Amino acid sequence: MTKTTNDKYYRDVAEYYDIDAKLGFEKRASVNSSLEKIRNDFRKITSKYPFNNVLEIGCGPGFDIAWFAHNYPNKKFTAVDISLEMVSLTKKRIEEGKYTNAKVLQSNEKELIDKFGTASFDMIYVYFGALNTVEDLSETADIINQLLTEKGIAVLSFVNKWYMRELIVQMIKLKFNTAFARLGKTWGGYSVDRHLSSHCYSPSFIKKVFNKFDLLENKGYSIFYPPWYNDHKVKNNPKKAEILWNRDKKIQNSPLWAMGEYTLFVFQK
Repeated sequence: MTKTTNDKYYRDVAEYYDIDAKLGFEKRASVNSSLEKIRNDFRKITSKYPFNNVLEIGCGPGFDIAWFAHNYPNKKFTAVDISLEMVSLTKKRIEEGKYTNAKVLQSNEKELIDKFGTASFDMIYVYFGALNTVEDLSETADIINQLLTEKGIAVLSFVNKWYMRELIVQMIKLKFNTAFARLGKTWGGYSVDRHLSSHCYSPSFIKKVFNKFDLLENKGYSIFYPPWYNDHKVKNNPKKAEILWNRDKKIQNSPLWAMGEYTLFVFQK
C-alpha cells in the first residue's frame, strides 16, 4: 500500500495541466522543433532496450504512447497522467490511431501500485520531467522499483537543477530571481504568470535517490543547443542549431553533460 496522497498538492498539479491542455499545449508542442528533436532522441534511446509491457508516467497529450504503439504493434503500452484533460487528449489520439495495444488512465504516481500491482511492467519511461512534479522523488523511486519486473528498465528525464546556460543568461540580464529559481527547494515551473508545484534535481541527487538501480547510461540536453522555449533560434538558424546539437553530443563524457536543460537516465532494476 502506498502512502497517503497529499490531495491538495496533486489537485494543484492536475489543475495546472488541465488549464495548460485547454490553452493549446498540444498544438504548441506539436510545432516546436526543439521539443521534437529531443523527443526523438528520447525515443531512440528507449528503443535500444528490450520491452514487452510498458508504462509511461506523465503522458501529456499522448505523443509518445501513440508513437510507440504504432511502431511496436505487438507490444503493450499503458499511459497515465494526473490531468484528466491530458488523459482525454491521449485517449482521443489512441482511438484515432486505432491502437488496440495502448490504453490511458488518470493517476498520480502514488496510486500506481494499487492500480497495477507489483512487477507489472518491464519498462517505465518518463519524458520531459514529469517526475519533477511528484511530491517525494525518493518514494517515487521505490514505487518505480516495485512496478518493474526483475531487470526491468526505467528511462527517466528531468528538468535539470544546474542549467548553466540559463543561469548565466539571466544573470547578464540582471534577472537574478529567474537565474536562481531552479536552485531553491521548490520551483514554480516555466510559466511567468502561473505557478506549478515542482522541484529541480541535480544529477548527483537523482543517482542517489535511484541507488537501488544500476545506471546504464545518462545524457544531457540543451547544454549549448537552444532550450525548447527558444525554439525560434532553431528555426531562424537551423544550421547553427545543428552545430550546437552536435557539440552537446561531443561533451557527454565531460562534466558539462550535467549542465543542460534536461538530463536523462537509464536505470535497470
